[in-house]
Amino acid sequence: MEVSKVYHAVQLPTSLSIVLPAYNEEQVIGQTVSDVLDVVPTWTQDFEVIVVDDGSKDQTAAIVAALIIRDSRVRLVKHEANHGYGAALVSGFAAATKEYTFFMDSDGQFDIRDLATFFPFLNSYDAVIGYRMQRQDTMIRKLNAWGWKQAVGLVLDVCVRDLDCAFKLFPTEFLHSHPLETRGAMINAELLYRAKMAGCTYKEVGVRHLPRRAGRATGAKLSVIIRAFRELFVAARTWKREQRQSDAQHAIVIDETRTRTNQIPTRVC
Repeated sequence: MEVSKVYHAVQLPTSLSIVLPAYNEEQVIGQTVSDVLDVVPTWTQDFEVIVVDDGSKDQTAAIVAALIIRDSRVRLVKHEANHGYGAALVSGFAAATKEYTFFMDSDGQFDIRDLATFFPFLNSYDAVIGYRMQRQDTMIRKLNAWGWKQAVGLVLDVCVRDLDCAFKLFPTEFLHSHPLETRGAMINAELLYRAKMAGCTYKEVGVRHLPRRAGRATGAKLSVIIRAFRELFVAARTWKREQRQSDAQHAIVIDETRTRTNQIPTRVC
């Protein structure tokens, strides 16, 4: 297992990157970004808002571009085609430049103010992840989420209350030094798996989940679900093979070190 790296933090992050993945969110993206711009300065003046437009066919990118003219702390990362939720997060993480990176969905179902409840735990944990206290989704989406969580727990041994809650805070250095490979709905599972393997500690904190005001969710589409399960089993097989190879190489290094130590002649005084 990779040696744990401890990330020291103050109670309030000195700087913050907020990543907002967006796909066809023209009805809410303006309000979401405006809320972030209103609230985050009460915590830190050193921040950036990174909207990742994942190939939207509506005016999402144009609305964000207009916001950039008014506030230079807003940035736009644009995918010409729709590559998936995971790809949007990966692009956002790569663009982040501040001490901590926080991400949430841009559909208005989360309140940025709840991020303040994360800060008291930064002195004791490397990262903080949210779970939806009262999930405002249909029963079929809740059932899909339950089944997905069970599968990820069984295959990757990642067990949290709300695996795919899009309200998480991580050290940016961790995200840059542990690049993610998946690009679909598997992304949160991989993020937490990477954190576990790196010895990264995290605290789970309850956050509010609001009814969707506009737009349409795409996570429950059959094609998205099938892709996620395919990614899960393919990735798990690859990662476990890599881990076995890493463990074997580590054992060889230990054996060689012991051998060299035993060969050193004892000095007789």
